[in-house]
Amino acid sequence: MRAKVYIETTIPSFYYETRSEPDMVARRQWTRQWWDSAGDDYDLVTSIAVLEELAQGDYPSRDMAVKMMSRLPLVEIEPEIGEIVQAYIRHKVMPDDPVGDALHLALASYHKCDFLLTWNCNHLANANKFGHIRRVNTLLGLYVPALVTPLELLGGSNENEAEG
Repeated sequence: MRAKVYIETTIPSFYYETRSEPDMVARRQWTRQWWDSAGDDYDLVTSIAVLEELAQGDYPSRDMAVKMMSRLPLVEIEPEIGEIVQAYIRHKVMPDDPVGDALHLALASYHKCDFLLTWNCNHLANANKFGHIRRVNTLLGLYVPALVTPLELLGGSNENEAEG
């Protein structure tokens, strides 16, 4: 069974990144390298929240980023998601922005995604916050997705690799 990956807004943003600073170029390259083979190894999903965030942005590649993500299946925003978001904010897992990072984490957790893929290393893919996220998700009876960047998933699944 292939792992399910929830793709949040920073991934298509970095796929089409145009800044020339070395760290921005590296993130763009890693994102493209992962994305170009991800469909072979993972089941990719996103949400209407990601599509709306991308559509509201004002940047040159907005239409391409929206189109890229529009091809993916959307996870549903069930009524329970709002309660989960509020719990994250109440437990100070995420900032008090109910349509931002807390929503993406709630969706990935509720829908039992194996990974939440992001370049947001402040609030999501942050090893220093993962223990707190795990404790709160456990308290809420939720699945705990791995919060990772494309760089961490490069190389894809190792299901088919020989033991050695």
